[in-house]
Amino acid sequence: MTTQETLALFDKYVIPNYARMPVVFVRGEGSRLWDADGNRYLDLFPGWGVDLLGHCHPKVIAAIREQAGKLLHVANNYYMEPQGILAEMLSTCSFGGQCFFCNSGAEANEAAIKLARLHAGAGRHRVITMFDSFHGRTLATVAATGQTKYQEPFKPLLPEFVHAPLNNLEAVQALVEGKTAAVMVEPIQGEGGVNVASAKFLRGLREMCDREGMLLIFDEVQTGCGRTGKWFGYQQTDVVPDIMTLAKGLGGGVAVGGIVARPEVAKSLVPGTHASTFGGNPIACAGGIATLRAIEEEGLLANAERVGAYLAEQLRKLQTGFGFIKEVRGLGMMIGAELDRPGKAIVDRCREQGLLINVTHDTVLRMLPAMTLTEEEADEGIEILKKAMAEED
Repeated sequence: MTTQETLALFDKYVIPNYARMPVVFVRGEGSRLWDADGNRYLDLFPGWGVDLLGHCHPKVIAAIREQAGKLLHVANNYYMEPQGILAEMLSTCSFGGQCFFCNSGAEANEAAIKLARLHAGAGRHRVITMFDSFHGRTLATVAATGQTKYQEPFKPLLPEFVHAPLNNLEAVQALVEGKTAAVMVEPIQGEGGVNVASAKFLRGLREMCDREGMLLIFDEVQTGCGRTGKWFGYQQTDVVPDIMTLAKGLGGGVAVGGIVARPEVAKSLVPGTHASTFGGNPIACAGGIATLRAIEEEGLLANAERVGAYLAEQLRKLQTGFGFIKEVRGLGMMIGAELDRPGKAIVDRCREQGLLINVTHDTVLRMLPAMTLTEEEADEGIEILKKAMAEED
């Protein structure tokens, strides 16, 4: 099909709830994408963070093909080998918890919120989250999200979600009361502008939760599975959460989400309290297993740390020539460059020149490159970005 034929299909049959770019992608490999017109792109924002190993990693593809020939789906009132193996892998490379699987980050955060309320018991249902956070698009996770632009169309929101500024421990403490069940925080806010939670702040939250009898939940939907150069964002500090949520890159391109919870907390999620029909299905778990194995076998944690630092360094060098770059921040393959102006025009020019990046919070250029990115590809991206920025007034 031509680009226009595909666009016509969407115009007639698909609800237009996304602001889509007029590009139809037909093939991907690593950090490269090709569209229906034969144009090639360097993708530094693959799959909105889903394609953690790049597009169509051969080990993930092989695992999915093999599993598809055996078993596509089985109900969760039975056992299945891939789900058990993936749970063991996640537990082993994190804090020894137990896993529940679902299909997305919003579902993972829903599960974490429900588990926190169940564990806290009757009367304790308040959850404290951060301003500029993003936790999903369901009604509960929209209420948890600390950005009014996502909340306004859906008011009145579910009650008992309150928000504090990131890295302000005193503001969090002021919101704690007897009915507070948990604090939920992203180690690095993604949608909110690539804002890094300080180690001091996270340690303070851990101490506060222990003192007040609350649970500490880390939303690692974006930071999880190696993006920061560690298996999980919490491992950048000495702070261990009670519940951790995962999705996006966990399946290497396949839809899978989940939570890891300390065993003494996990036991509160008893039969009948929560479920997911497709959660932890064999295909999704095969993708997750292959993703984690590839990260380990190919040394991708070290590559994410090294190439991510290199890409951030090259972005900081651009500041000398472009004074409108206020700050570059992030860890590993999670990088944001804050501008003193809206960044959409720069993103559009980059796409026209074959580079895919994102803008969030209106003024933050965001990159979530594949862990397989090379320094040469980083240099290529920087050169295109430099040309796009040069056209700014």
